[in-house]
Amino acid sequence: MLKKGWLWGLGSGLLLLWLSAGLRPVQGGRVLVMPVEGSHWLSMKVLATELARRGHDVLVLVPETNILIQSSELFRTETFPVKISKEQLSKSLKGFQQGVFTRSPALMDIFIQLERLLNFTGSQVEGCESLLYNEPLMRKLKEQNFELVLTDPFLPCGPIIATALGVPAVYFLRGMPCGIDLLASQCPSPPSYVPRFHSGTSDKMNFVERIRNFLMSGFELVLCKVMYASFDELAARYLEEDVTYKEIIGRGALWLHRYDFTFEYPRPIMPNMVFIGGINCQKSAEISAEVEEFVNGSGEHGIVVFSLGSLVSSMPKEKADIFFKAFSVIPQRVLWRYTGEIPDNVPENVKLMKWLPQNDLLGHPKARAFITHGGTHGIYEGICHGVPMVMLPLFGDQADNVHRVATRGVGVILSIHDITVETLLDALNNVINNSSYKQKMQKLSAIHNDRPIQPLDLAVFWTEFVMRHKGADHLRPAAHELNWLQYHSLDVIGFLLLIVLIVTLAMLKCCSLCWRRCFRKTQKRKED
Repeated sequence: MLKKGWLWGLGSGLLLLWLSAGLRPVQGGRVLVMPVEGSHWLSMKVLATELARRGHDVLVLVPETNILIQSSELFRTETFPVKISKEQLSKSLKGFQQGVFTRSPALMDIFIQLERLLNFTGSQVEGCESLLYNEPLMRKLKEQNFELVLTDPFLPCGPIIATALGVPAVYFLRGMPCGIDLLASQCPSPPSYVPRFHSGTSDKMNFVERIRNFLMSGFELVLCKVMYASFDELAARYLEEDVTYKEIIGRGALWLHRYDFTFEYPRPIMPNMVFIGGINCQKSAEISAEVEEFVNGSGEHGIVVFSLGSLVSSMPKEKADIFFKAFSVIPQRVLWRYTGEIPDNVPENVKLMKWLPQNDLLGHPKARAFITHGGTHGIYEGICHGVPMVMLPLFGDQADNVHRVATRGVGVILSIHDITVETLLDALNNVINNSSYKQKMQKLSAIHNDRPIQPLDLAVFWTEFVMRHKGADHLRPAAHELNWLQYHSLDVIGFLLLIVLIVTLAMLKCCSLCWRRCFRKTQKRKED
């Protein structure tokens, strides 16, 4: 009996092993990665590294002049020349860092943001041209027979390369300016409850807010044509076909969205959309002995973690003085990623660091508050570890990000231009000492972490799914084959209205004939 049970267990184990082997990912798949600079790459690097760790041959295309994209032992890199030099990039980055602390004139902020974005994308399009028209490199890429292109559609290089190579594309993104990602994927986005970027509203809008959101929807359509004109021109010229950038990214096999609905407002989605919010979050690891000693010295008051992201690690002296003065009077200890001018009298409870183990510090039991610029990378680490936030949006989608967090009641928004010692102290006091912030954040964190599969494993599964099946056409809606009239059934409505009109006219004609005949008979009777 024991022997039979042992054999049955062995057989069951082998069966499970065989089944799991059948579901294992493609072995040795070839993946081409076309990243976008900055925090975009920091999130995508997590997935690229994991794919390489699982045995895939991952090649990352890297411009020879860049800020954060570096080589790795796990994946290969291919460097391509670009027109911008390191000195020009450094100068541009410095100007950008100074610009985020400069107040824009009233009502001009959105236009200044647009100008900055157009300048950035313009320089990136030049880099794309350097890559696409590098014939030896493109020929080399074609010869390697990649099975998939993993890219961020924020820039046109990746989608155009995927189209040129004839391989499926998996998009890795938070969102795209003017909502072109939703237009391209044919995803419904009703302005009645889906707020537009920079609209300043939540999903629960009053009548006036819905009017503003509706007008913003129309403005976005115009904005798309302006913003992506250079993308359209490059795509049509390189691929030698009459095509727009929206049509190209609409051919993508899968959209990996770096958010979920603990952060984003509930909204319609499409079958080929996968939500991997928190992919960058990890269990907190041990911090260095020096940092641990500083943290433990905070006692019952705990620590405040302060970082303005991967691109902004300094600020004007007069602005930094506000933070130093505020930190000098709070009981918590502060760990601040800061590389700017250091004053002579740095408070004893402040530790300045060139690099901050942000995830590990937020996961520390003594973390009490997180001062952040509102990038999704930092916001999700705050949510994962349940740390309330004081948010200082600087550029891009950060204003919308922090608005979503604030409406959840887990953070306070401050303006970097209007911040004072008093407002900063008041915000820190609220998120640290008002228990509602911590309670709501812990609930949000529990919801976010309560899932059947981790975001990274989910992203890997779907990426390998596309590789195994050479695409995901079964998830592509037929809406892509419909024109605007057909999509909104205007042709059907017009046809039905025409039928109703014809029937109505016919009935009126019949009634008119009957009336005339009856009227004639009445007239004859009167004459008789």
